[in-house]
Amino acid sequence: MSDPTTASIGPLLRTKLYAPRVTRELVDRPRLAGHVGRPALLLVSAPAGFGKSTLLAQLLSGGTGSSVAWLSLDAGDSDPATYWAYVLAALRTAVPGLGVQAQDLLDSRGAPITSVLTSLLNELAASQEEVVLVLDDYHVIHDPAIHEAMTFLVDHLPPQLRLVVATRSDPPLSLPRLRARGELVEVRAADLRFTEQETSAYFDAMGLSLSAPEVSTLEDRTEGWAAALQLAALSLQDRADTAGFIDGFAGDDRHVVDYLVEEVVHRQPEAVRDFLLRTSVLPRLSGPLADAVTGRTDGRAMLATLDRDNLFLVPLDDQRRWYRYHHLFADMLQARLLDELPGETPELHRRASAWHEQDGDIGAAIEHALAAGDAERAAGLVEAVRPAMTKERREAQLRRWMEALPDEVYARRPVLANGYVGALMSTGETRGAEPRLRLAEHWVERAGTTPSGELPDGLLVASQDEWHRLPGWVKIHRAGLALMAGDVAATMQHAQDAIAVLQAGDDLGHGAATALMGLARWRTGDVAGAEAAYAETIRRFELVGHVADILGCAVTLADLQLAQGRLTDAERTYRDALALTVRPPATTVRGTPDMHVGLSEILNERGDLDGAREQLRLAQALGDHLGLPKHPHRRRIAEAAILTADGDLDGALTLLDEAEQVYDLDFSPDARPLGAIRARVWIRQGRPDLALGWAEARDLSVQDEPGYLREFEHVTLARALLAQGDDRAAGLLERLLAAAETGGRCGSVLEIAALLALARQRTGDQDAATAALARALELAEPEGYARIFTDEGPAMESLLGVAARRGLAPAYVARLRRAPGRAPAEPQLPGALVDPLSDRELDVLRLLASELNGPEIARHLVVSLNTVRTHTKNIYAKLGVGSRRAAVRRGEQLGLLRR
Repeated sequence: MSDPTTASIGPLLRTKLYAPRVTRELVDRPRLAGHVGRPALLLVSAPAGFGKSTLLAQLLSGGTGSSVAWLSLDAGDSDPATYWAYVLAALRTAVPGLGVQAQDLLDSRGAPITSVLTSLLNELAASQEEVVLVLDDYHVIHDPAIHEAMTFLVDHLPPQLRLVVATRSDPPLSLPRLRARGELVEVRAADLRFTEQETSAYFDAMGLSLSAPEVSTLEDRTEGWAAALQLAALSLQDRADTAGFIDGFAGDDRHVVDYLVEEVVHRQPEAVRDFLLRTSVLPRLSGPLADAVTGRTDGRAMLATLDRDNLFLVPLDDQRRWYRYHHLFADMLQARLLDELPGETPELHRRASAWHEQDGDIGAAIEHALAAGDAERAAGLVEAVRPAMTKERREAQLRRWMEALPDEVYARRPVLANGYVGALMSTGETRGAEPRLRLAEHWVERAGTTPSGELPDGLLVASQDEWHRLPGWVKIHRAGLALMAGDVAATMQHAQDAIAVLQAGDDLGHGAATALMGLARWRTGDVAGAEAAYAETIRRFELVGHVADILGCAVTLADLQLAQGRLTDAERTYRDALALTVRPPATTVRGTPDMHVGLSEILNERGDLDGAREQLRLAQALGDHLGLPKHPHRRRIAEAAILTADGDLDGALTLLDEAEQVYDLDFSPDARPLGAIRARVWIRQGRPDLALGWAEARDLSVQDEPGYLREFEHVTLARALLAQGDDRAAGLLERLLAAAETGGRCGSVLEIAALLALARQRTGDQDAATAALARALELAEPEGYARIFTDEGPAMESLLGVAARRGLAPAYVARLRRAPGRAPAEPQLPGALVDPLSDRELDVLRLLASELNGPEIARHLVVSLNTVRTHTKNIYAKLGVGSRRAAVRRGEQLGLLRR
């Protein structure tokens, strides 16, 4: 079996960097030449067989004043690292030496793709060289990561670079925006269809003399479809009854092509026909590969013959070593192969798999093994390459291969079965995990009854080392399943059992088991114990260079530090993790966006909204696809927090709705449920009734026993009660404060103490209010908290004024009272505003308290709707509110509605 540490997915193929050859049979099509012009993006989008690649090769070969970089894409390129490596290689064929720094960044696997592209674009912008980059067959690219990065590239194209995309379907590249900016030129199927004149010229070039009616009939019945015309021309060569053939030529595209392929293929010599059918299973073919698949020795000569005879063979390099069939032609050949040689297809794929494995392209070897139905061979190859791909966080590809394997293949492969469990759980999936894990456990038990050093009968493993690690990893996965089921005791027991049997040098296993114990402690509220476990886990992962896993642990570690009110330590955790992504031996950037989201939340809490927005921008530039499973959810929550701070509460609620749609279960406890976050926005909107309705639906009450997992929800309930003026809030906060203090959760203590200060102030107990505020300030000042005070409005401003007069944390309190967007420094008197409402604004406020809508208020006041909106905006600003309901409530508190 292959060594999993050296298994490769394959080198770059230079054959993909050559444009199709321009032959003498091509017809000049000057009506299309103008499309090459100078758009930022030229999109050639049409179904198969419309001559997209041929047209571009023809137009660009005539000279454009620019160097041409060509890349022919295939399905194996739908992987970000592979795709961008090929793009850079293609550009270097046009401008030697271009993109060296960009290539270094890409090779490091630590730099975000936006950094790679920024380096490339800056180099092009400083160059005098003009380049046209052609991406042929872009429809085979499905990875959202590539589409996001391509959008970045298109949005920042310098004048020196033009992009040409040939595809069967429109790519997700912000085409409407490009159209609106005049930066997009499109060539569609209607443009590519051969006119009657072009059809006549094509048949002339092929040496066929057809009458005008015959040309018109073929052009009409093929609808100018280039592939059909080419097949018709081949069928007409050396045919005596031209008129009869044309008269019988009818039907829609599919039937026409089926008929013509049969005509072309069946008219070939037996040796050629056999070669075409057998090699049709190959996405790319060379002489040696064709020989391996067909069992012949004339592969190179046969390819040269097919190329010379224009039998839909596309050369992929100038040396004529690598070719591919026209896609449509290959599809038809494969259909004929199944009809004529139905039993041979699996063997052809097996031979291709063996050749690719020997050549070092394990990915292609696996694909052919699966196509052959050779599940055992595919399983062995997947098992061999799994450790390396897991380290690179390529679980999606692993899962696709593993899910293609039948159940019976796992019966003798416990390492593969256990790996499947890990691939499932890495994305929060548990379905299908239990039977695979039981199978692995069965083999571990059998090994316990086998003489030392011997393998149980019937066992298949790709790596002895992975087999020896299996007992510990089975228990690790068992602990993970228990944790996802909420069984903390079982999680701890399985994790401890794993540590007892893991090999001393298995740092990855020890780190994983320790992390699971940390998560179990977190669920019980033991945040200090959980933090210690995660610190040890990160140390273990650093020893084995698992950067992506370290980033995942950093999110959890920072959450635990935030629970303890330690903003500074959490920030350091995120920044230390980020540093690992930009220096060797980083092997992946998965999780990098999560670090930026975490930093955004910390900066927001400190009142640095500009810094928070910048960190979110960096996360969005990297893309959700590079994040951990919960990244799309967490990013939207962080963005909603910024909108909330900006006063855009409706926008925040929209983002929270989106976050709910992309929630992904993982091992961490949901200590800050999205429903509670939404309820807090409702409270900010002046709608505490909605928050109380949520609390009732969640079965929350002021009599509940405080517990860590529901602490955030109970604090939210207290906020809603406080907003309603319900004195029960103080008692609930007192009990929550005692529980948080006992658990060492100073992050909760800080918030609860601040709210308790507001509650005691409302009841008139100023001494108790000041004492609670003093506790909050004591915890908040060393860490630089701001939002927890500045978001609480005039009541907190009044308390901070009292703190200032009593000399509590004077420098810190002064800084909070000067924070942007804060209310005036001195406490407001009842009914007083520093910037009073004008008479007209008072009129509008009183009407806002009525049932009238905006247009009705405008008609009542005999003003325009825009004027009403301007007055309303000013009212909100002066009252420090963000909604109509809150404005009315504040107006009532200040007695403005009675004037």
